[in-house]
Amino acid sequence: MATTETMRARDVMHQGTQCVGENETLLDAARMMRDLDVGCVPICGEDNRLKGMITDRDIAVRCVAEGMSPGGVRAGAFAGQLFWIDADASITEALETMETHQIKRLPVIDVRDGHRLIGMISEANLARNIPDAMMAEFVERVYAV
Repeated sequence: MATTETMRARDVMHQGTQCVGENETLLDAARMMRDLDVGCVPICGEDNRLKGMITDRDIAVRCVAEGMSPGGVRAGAFAGQLFWIDADASITEALETMETHQIKRLPVIDVRDGHRLIGMISEANLARNIPDAMMAEFVERVYAV
């Protein structure tokens, strides 16, 4: 069994992450989130590369609350700033990236395989794989105001 010293991003990530296309609508993204029972999906381009992330909160607050129709807005318009981690990076590096940018989901990219999205690290993945003390520190730093 891997220890936190030897654990890599690929060891804790959720595999099989599905993307919403950058030219699909936010309504498509919302339906995908519903069907997958997730609160966030990656946005991928026509080149199958990661372009951004969209959350259910983005759709509610930045689209619907602003009077826009989710069926009329392309997901790519909400791509925003993107943070990711290489699949072979240490779990410590993944935690530091998430803490620094105060993000709760981190896409995992295999840079050795064409920069392909291969998974996602979420709080649930971390909770199952790291010691409680590390998880408590992560929560404190990510949710700090």
